[in-house]
Amino acid sequence: VGIYICRCLTSSKFLLALILPKPMNYIKPSMKIQWLTNASKGISSTASARRAVTESVKGPLAKLDIEGVSNIVAVASGKGGVGKSTTAVNLAVAFSLQCGLRVGLLDADVYGPSVPSMMNLYERPRVGSDSRMIPLENHGVRCMSMGFLMDKDAPIVWRGPMVMSALEKLIRGVTWGKLDFLVVDMPPGTGDAQISISQRLPLSGAVIVSTPQDIALLDARRGANMFAKVNVPILGLIENMSYFKCPHCGEQSNIFGHGGARLTAQELNLEFLGEVPLNIELRETCDNGSPIVVSSPESEAASVYLSIAKKIVAKVQQNASSGSHFPQLLL
Repeated sequence: VGIYICRCLTSSKFLLALILPKPMNYIKPSMKIQWLTNASKGISSTASARRAVTESVKGPLAKLDIEGVSNIVAVASGKGGVGKSTTAVNLAVAFSLQCGLRVGLLDADVYGPSVPSMMNLYERPRVGSDSRMIPLENHGVRCMSMGFLMDKDAPIVWRGPMVMSALEKLIRGVTWGKLDFLVVDMPPGTGDAQISISQRLPLSGAVIVSTPQDIALLDARRGANMFAKVNVPILGLIENMSYFKCPHCGEQSNIFGHGGARLTAQELNLEFLGEVPLNIELRETCDNGSPIVVSSPESEAASVYLSIAKKIVAKVQQNASSGSHFPQLLL
């Protein structure tokens, strides 16, 4: 019988979970009671378990500093399909090529890694003399992704502990070198992986990506509140697929609505970073592994990404000089 002790994020309570060797309905009631009793006795009588519970209640998990990395910025969304990875990739390249920074990109979306395709990187990472992986590099950005370590069409059918172990390897088992910014393409949602990354990494801040429609904005609010709960500064909101301009006549159509993210940012007392258009060229360049800030730097979308990148750099520098500012969310 396995025993897990889980700490609640918002209180000092903890949950005792038993991992049973067979389905519950095949276990005699008397055996269930015996296991629970033994587990409780084990925890109350085992010094190491008591210490684990006490330390987890006392305070947050220890941060995992990454040697040589000055700032870590998470790009997150409350749900999938809003263009989070596209945003993360283009911001990382903008930081490198347009802002002149040393940049890394960590693809933390273990179940659906997109960075290999978007950055046109398909090799296996080499392992250095220190047994750590060496990131692959393109467009001036050092990249690491679970997609580098598996076949292209292979699914990852893992439970939570295996995912967290893999993320730990991608974070600590990589020779990142000296970086001004490490961009983390977060998994969508607000589950175990997102919470653990937010707690374990010393994040300089998080950027929330959403489309304008109400359903996406509901999840964006949840994502913002998750970062607030774990004391991660929120650098601002980005409205992706904000509008569509006809390539023939130039007429603007608001396919998913317009201005929802700006309004949400105002309501949550957060900075609104910019509107990224719904653009055919933007989709094509990501599919081809050549982000639009590289392949078409004079385009409207590339200009928006560059503007957002500069705002993020300024915001991180401002927070560093004044002490991290944690915005008060208005619910």
